[in-house]
Amino acid sequence: MKAGDFSTLAEAYAKYRPDYSAVVLHALDAIVSPKNMADVGAGTGIWTSMVHSLGVRVSAVEPNDQMRAQGKEFTKASEIEWFKGSAEETGLTSGAFDWVTMASSFHWADLKRALTEFSRLLVPRGYLTVLWNPRDIDAAPLHQEIEQALYSIVPELQRVSSGDKKHVRDYTQELVSTGEFTDALFIEAPHTLTMTRERYIGAWRSVNDVQQQAGPERFQQFLNQVEKVLGDSSEVIVPYKTRSWTVRKTS
Repeated sequence: MKAGDFSTLAEAYAKYRPDYSAVVLHALDAIVSPKNMADVGAGTGIWTSMVHSLGVRVSAVEPNDQMRAQGKEFTKASEIEWFKGSAEETGLTSGAFDWVTMASSFHWADLKRALTEFSRLLVPRGYLTVLWNPRDIDAAPLHQEIEQALYSIVPELQRVSSGDKKHVRDYTQELVSTGEFTDALFIEAPHTLTMTRERYIGAWRSVNDVQQQAGPERFQQFLNQVEKVLGDSSEVIVPYKTRSWTVRKTS
């Protein structure tokens, strides 16, 4: 499995991944008051559909064919338009959007090229938001135990995005580093989901960086350990913490 390639994970991603915090969604909506949004790296449309539910016109951009196909299926009852493109080359019209977002995907982008592209897409003083939805590992002993199991099996693991404090990355300075954006604002809110056992294991099966670095044998060993930690539980309470960084186009 290649780093960042979700081709074989798209079905699990669409079926098992969690929503983002509704509190963060409504806070950002109050600040931005968007009418036209471009969701770049939209994946299977989880964040895309949440924003669209507020009455926002959304153009979804996703480079991976399998992920985009899942997204189209997930949002087929909506008016969301899907496009093949990347953070560096979206293919969308210049100055057509008042909000650009990347949900759980900005870490895969070429930062400087992506910021220039997002600036091109936005109206003057338009907004850019990047956000993630990591597990809040520190909030639950169960998930601390699972995290310890992961690193005991894959000790050299370098997470791309994770809820553990040692992996949290502050994007404030990076988002304003090119001079194209300013007025950085950080918003964070916890939320909790009760998952079936199947969904929780399935969510792990949708994670690229762990599988890519662990390899099939060690990843299966990890899943076996997760099953052991869960015991006879049919449900898993999973704490999340949606983290978002929002900046505004300088002109």
